[in-house]
Amino acid sequence: MSTEQWGQDEQWGQDERRGQDERRGPGERRGRTARTVTVRLVKAGREKIAYPARALGDDGTHAVVRAPWAGSGARDFGFVRFEPGDVFTEHYWRDRWYAVKEVRAASGRLKGWYCDITRPADIGADEVVCEDLDLDLWVSADGSSVLRLDEDEFAASGLAGRDPGAAAHALAALDELEAVARAGGLPDLLGPLPAQA
Repeated sequence: MSTEQWGQDEQWGQDERRGQDERRGPGERRGRTARTVTVRLVKAGREKIAYPARALGDDGTHAVVRAPWAGSGARDFGFVRFEPGDVFTEHYWRDRWYAVKEVRAASGRLKGWYCDITRPADIGADEVVCEDLDLDLWVSADGSSVLRLDEDEFAASGLAGRDPGAAAHALAALDELEAVARAGGLPDLLGPLPAQA
């Protein structure tokens, strides 16, 4: 894929912001609309969900997309509530075993970061395919809450028996993200939007 195909000049429009002000994220410019790509999340060999997203940048290793909450309604996890109007800025890597999603309310208020432990993403011209490996990490906006999630699902998945190498990568990725989060380093990990390669 030519990373120039990804939306270098993008606008986070009023339709996606659902009434937010016209503030734009790093690297965003007026007047042009970013390309739409499809994000496909796969789990245990089956597509779990697919949704459209705006391509914001791709430097050949790290790609970023933005999408509204793809759920059909609100979902309360106890530690965070995702609801219509929330906006996810999603970071995917071709060489890392995780994806990080910055979650903002419709007002623009940062809710936190939802981190999926995944195989490295397959990023093509029109889609991002990411295989979920069950483990997750939630980090609240102020960093006071760092929660490891779904370790029971990971153990029950049998990945350690089927693919011990992938299981080891998944556990190492969770440990790495937790350490970064506890040190307050998630914003630095994500950095500015990646430049076009």
